[in-house]
Amino acid sequence: MKELLKLKKYVGRHKWKIMAGLLALILVDILQLFIPQVLKLTIDALAGGTATLSLILTYGWWVIAIALGMGAGRFFWRYLIIGSARRIERELRQDFFSHLAFLDFSFFDEHKTGDLMAHATNDINAVRMALGFGMVILTDVVVLGIASIYMMLHISPRLSLYALIPLPFLSLVVAFFGQMIRKRFEHVQASFSELTERVRENISGIRVVKFFVQEEPEKQRFRESSRDYYAKNMKLIKVWGAFFPVIMFIASLSQGITFLAGGRMVIFGSVSLGEFVAFSAYLGILIWPMIAIGQAINVFQRGAASQGRLNRIFATRSEIADRPGCQRLERTQGRLEFENITFFHNGKSLPALKELSLKMEPQQLIGITGAIGSGKSTIVNLLLRLYQHQSGKIILDGRDISDYSMESLRAQVAFVPQDSFLFSDTIRENISFGRPDLRNTDMIEKAARTAAVHQEILSFPRGYETVVGERGVTLSGGQKQRVALARALLMDRPILILDDALSAVDADTERKILNQLSEEFSKRTTIVISHRIFAIQDADFVIVLEQGQIAEQGNHQELLALKGKYYEMYKLQQLERELATK
Repeated sequence: MKELLKLKKYVGRHKWKIMAGLLALILVDILQLFIPQVLKLTIDALAGGTATLSLILTYGWWVIAIALGMGAGRFFWRYLIIGSARRIERELRQDFFSHLAFLDFSFFDEHKTGDLMAHATNDINAVRMALGFGMVILTDVVVLGIASIYMMLHISPRLSLYALIPLPFLSLVVAFFGQMIRKRFEHVQASFSELTERVRENISGIRVVKFFVQEEPEKQRFRESSRDYYAKNMKLIKVWGAFFPVIMFIASLSQGITFLAGGRMVIFGSVSLGEFVAFSAYLGILIWPMIAIGQAINVFQRGAASQGRLNRIFATRSEIADRPGCQRLERTQGRLEFENITFFHNGKSLPALKELSLKMEPQQLIGITGAIGSGKSTIVNLLLRLYQHQSGKIILDGRDISDYSMESLRAQVAFVPQDSFLFSDTIRENISFGRPDLRNTDMIEKAARTAAVHQEILSFPRGYETVVGERGVTLSGGQKQRVALARALLMDRPILILDDALSAVDADTERKILNQLSEEFSKRTTIVISHRIFAIQDADFVIVLEQGQIAEQGNHQELLALKGKYYEMYKLQQLERELATK
């Protein structure tokens, strides 16, 4: 249960409401204990022949008053305790999301989206149940359990001793089943994560599934995941199903002993009939805490298992963080320098970049090309501090980029990746994502014109108010990339990076768009990453990467004169274009 101790800061924020709720709950439990006493007085009066109509009416009004008090108390404890649990659930989910938002890319490289979604839904729900329903049950177990036993002892210590004989066996049952429930619930949650990930992948990749006619195989894979989730749930249910009958059997033993021993005491006059009925009523009240122990163990074990999974995520710290005393970068000149940069991805023995050195002057256009996996995108990721290089320095305006706060550093860069992500919103909202203050201005259309997508947007029935669907599914690949380009241009930042940002459009369209962007390039330091030579041939400087190292560098003419890798790529692409036009 130590995992749940991590929640003390959340509980502390709502401690007064929780304490007030617990007081209301304790009041309800205490009022509940008065009813057997009224029942005892009534039956003894009836059995003794001393009952009158007015006396019975008085006892009846007492029961009604107690019931009204219990009703009011139940309302307040539900509102205060369950309401506080809901508020803590909200805060925990917000903190979980915020924590994820600031973790390194390397974390998301290693964790599946479906697993994280399961943490944010099922696990947090289980924690909320432990804090709400679990706290109520625990209070009932303590208050009703102790108070009922006290009242039973007050009526007859001897009869109480008989009735409580089975209780020690209860602790053994709880200890035995508790660990089994927790372990099996962890397996259930892990299986749910896999099931969620399977659904997410298939919905996100539904086009690929249909294009390759893989509906049946994917349906079979989902069936297997669903069967695994079902099987693990059934294992938990078997333990849970056995847990309650055992507890009920122990409770029934107590009742059976009470009827045998208590009935004998009534016959011999050591206990009155009213006392016997009241004792039985208290035993009935005690049965709920006995049963509730099982529910409390189940709820707390589930909550502890889920909080343990959440704690492992919360314990993950970003390796890339602001240095103490780092400065805020207002607006960079755009002078960049990479000095002997070496970077290894997690678990990789070969470096993605090896002793790479590169200089970029303000307002310079730099082209980067090379084969897939040569390290082109890694350069950008390191500049944005999405990953941390192992050795070397990246210098911006004469200072190491780690001297600047990450927020202000990333605010200097407009980045268009090859995989252009669009939100399930309107085109206008997607373009203005980074500049909501420009949402309703002509700057949106200006950026779209520069990205050569304005006319296509206008061809849609709702124009800029067109909802693009999940991940921009209603747009073509080229349209998504150009909308993402317009989004970057609207940011008007001093460094612009295009990472194969127009790979989904044909070569002629890409050339046309790049020509339109020439004015934008002249205003800022620009990095264009592309496998198409003609997209970077007008760059001031071009580097050719091979296995994480610079194989060649220079301008277009200088690289052609070398007759090396760049020359071979140029000739091959030129031949491909000639064949395509025939």
